[in-house]
Amino acid sequence: MSTDTALKLPARYDHVGSFLRPQYLLEARAQRDAGKIDAAQLRLVEDKAIAEIVAFQQEVGLKSITDGEFRRTYFHIDFLEQLGGVKTDIPVTIRKPDGSEELAPPVIRVVDKVRHVKDIQRADFEYLKGCIKPAPGVTAKVTIPSPTMLHFRGGRAGISKQHYPSLDPAFYDDVAQAYGDELRSLAAAGCTYVQMDDTNLAYLCDDKMREAARARGDDPDELPHRYAAFINKVAAQKPAGMTLAVHLCRGNFKSTWAAQGSYEPVAQALLTEMNVDAYFLEYDDARSGDFKPLRHLPKGKIVVLGLVTTKLGQLESKDDLKRRIEEAARYAPLDQLALSPQCGFSSTVHGNNIAVQAQRDKLRLVIETAQDVWGG
Repeated sequence: MSTDTALKLPARYDHVGSFLRPQYLLEARAQRDAGKIDAAQLRLVEDKAIAEIVAFQQEVGLKSITDGEFRRTYFHIDFLEQLGGVKTDIPVTIRKPDGSEELAPPVIRVVDKVRHVKDIQRADFEYLKGCIKPAPGVTAKVTIPSPTMLHFRGGRAGISKQHYPSLDPAFYDDVAQAYGDELRSLAAAGCTYVQMDDTNLAYLCDDKMREAARARGDDPDELPHRYAAFINKVAAQKPAGMTLAVHLCRGNFKSTWAAQGSYEPVAQALLTEMNVDAYFLEYDDARSGDFKPLRHLPKGKIVVLGLVTTKLGQLESKDDLKRRIEEAARYAPLDQLALSPQCGFSSTVHGNNIAVQAQRDKLRLVIETAQDVWGG
C-alpha cells in the first residue's frame, strides 16, 4: 500500500456486502409475513443472524464488515421506500407463455417531494458496529442503493410532474439533500465507509437497455454524465473522513443477470467525472468486456475488480485471477486496484444458487490472492 489511494479502503480485498441468509432467518421472515410474529420479534432473530455473519466475516479475514443485508428483502427497495415521497410496489410473479414463472422487477415511483424523514440505517449500523470485535484495520461498511435508482427504472414517467414539473435542479437537489442527511446521520454514529449500489450505469452498457432508455425518451449517451453529476451532488455532502464507493451491478437475482456489455459507454463519466473514492466493477466473465475502460481512471481513486463470481459455486483458479489482475494493470496502475467478488451473495432475500461453503471458499480465495499480489 504505497500510496494514499490505498488508504481509502480497509484492504486490497473487499466484498460487495450481502450474504446468504440462514434458514432460520428465512423461516422467521415467513412467520412475520404470515402474522405469526411481529416486527420486534423478527428483529431479534435478525440480530442473532447478524452477530453470526459478522463473526463469520472476521474469522474469514475480511476487513470491511457488513450486516449481510440481513434486514432487507431487496437491496434497494427496503431503503428507498423509507424516503419521504417515494412509493414502491411489491414485485409480483408473472407467468410467461411457456408456462414458467418469473418475478417482475419492483416498481419505484416518486409521488411527492423527496425528503429525509427519519434515520434509515443508523440503528442498523449501530448494532453492526457493536457486533464487530475490534481489530486493526477492521471497518463497518453500510451499503445503500444509488440515488439513480429513483430515476432510471421509470424515467420521467415515474416521477410526479405535479411535484417536479422540471427534474433539474429540484428533483436532483432534493434527492441529494435526503442522501446527504442520511450520510450525516451515519457519520454521527461513527460510520466511515458507505457503498452505493447502482444497476443503472451498468445497464447503460447494454445495447437492449440503452434502446429501452431511448424508447422512454432518455438519451443513453447523456444519462451517464447526468448520473455522474447526480451522484456528485450526494458526494458533495459526504461528511469529512467518510469513504464513498459505488458498485455497478448487472443483475444478481438468484444467480441470474440482466445486462451485459463493455463499460466503455459509461467509463468516462463514471471514472473521471464522478467524485467518489472507489468503484466496485463486475468482471467475473465475458459479459463485462475487457479492461480497456480502466484507462480513464485518474489518480486518487481505486477500482475494486470483481473477478470472483458469486453466481456459481465453482472456485476460480488463483493463477487465472493473478493473470487477469495483470491484464487490468496494463490500463490502470496496480496500486489503484483491489480485488473482490463480483457482487453480493444474496442481493435479495432469495439468495444466489451457491452453497454456504462456496461463499467461504470464494472469500478466502479473494483474500489470499490479494495478499499474494499486493502483500500484507
